[in-house]
Amino acid sequence: MAEHEAGGVPGVGGEAVAEVAAGGEAGAVARGGAAGGAGAGGAGSGGGSGGGGPAAAGAGAIGAGVAGGSGGGAGSGGGAVPKRERVREYLLSLVEARAPGEAIPSERTLSAQLGVSRPTLRAAVDELVATGLLRREHGRGMFVAPAKITQELVSDDGTLSVPLAQGTWSSRVLEHSVIQAGARIGRRLRLSPAARLVYIARLRLVDGHPMAIEHLHIPQELVPGLSATELEAGDLYEHLRESHQVEVHEATQSIEPTVVNEAEADVLDVPLLSPALLIERLTTDTTGRPVEYVHSVYRGDRYRIVSRLALGPARDATHPTAHHPGIPPGDLAPADIIGSSTVGDVQGG
Repeated sequence: MAEHEAGGVPGVGGEAVAEVAAGGEAGAVARGGAAGGAGAGGAGSGGGSGGGGPAAAGAGAIGAGVAGGSGGGAGSGGGAVPKRERVREYLLSLVEARAPGEAIPSERTLSAQLGVSRPTLRAAVDELVATGLLRREHGRGMFVAPAKITQELVSDDGTLSVPLAQGTWSSRVLEHSVIQAGARIGRRLRLSPAARLVYIARLRLVDGHPMAIEHLHIPQELVPGLSATELEAGDLYEHLRESHQVEVHEATQSIEPTVVNEAEADVLDVPLLSPALLIERLTTDTTGRPVEYVHSVYRGDRYRIVSRLALGPARDATHPTAHHPGIPPGDLAPADIIGSSTVGDVQGG
């Protein structure tokens, strides 16, 4: 296992770890921000007029911080969720509450509502522009981007066989605290926005080298006493099963491209705006109850996911015009079945 003291990770400075854990505003550049993101010249002050909507109710919590004591003392003092992470979650709640093409409030309005600086707000907006969730229109404002096309890879029985990823994996806790779920994550975990979650930010390493930053959210009632040691030693899902009687069963995971922001670049030891994979996962137990929501940023230069596709004869014509990933339309008979196994890290350890 890699060293856990500050500076013990090759190429990772203590200041960089502190910025990811504490969410420092200085020098904040979101994914795509330095290049102006995918919007018009990075202007970002847009005059969109979208109303506050249901998400506005939680705006005060952003500036004031989220109530709740430290879960294990790891990371920054006080156990507050990184400010930029809270702003990102609020913006995502605005996006989810609106249809494609609807406006969201201007940066000036949002920074006042959330009690954060314009650079911090703009960094979070730039990240969502770069990942295709928001769109800037010069002179008009910011709008919810068109929905993305989702391609599923499924095997014959509806599940993927996922071998363990290569290398020796270890973890280093950057932040460990107790927070309120909020509207967006609460919906995913089927909890009240006021429900208390254990929040963990972890640096994932392979053979001692930084590979990914994970942000995990687990209902507090499921893991009383979850310690930083459990999060750094062994497999997390084994700890959940053996120490907390939580039997994980299956997960739904999405993967899409992104770029790293300044704080992530420092911790992962890569240049600013380097390509990365944004991975979101919702894990359920044997009763179908959600027990974990996690989103992670994986280095694009060191991590890849490989799918093995078994092409079979057609069984039905439910989706005769479906497109299989990497296979040009028309290269298969309509509704041919694709069985798939994927190599990649989707384990909790």
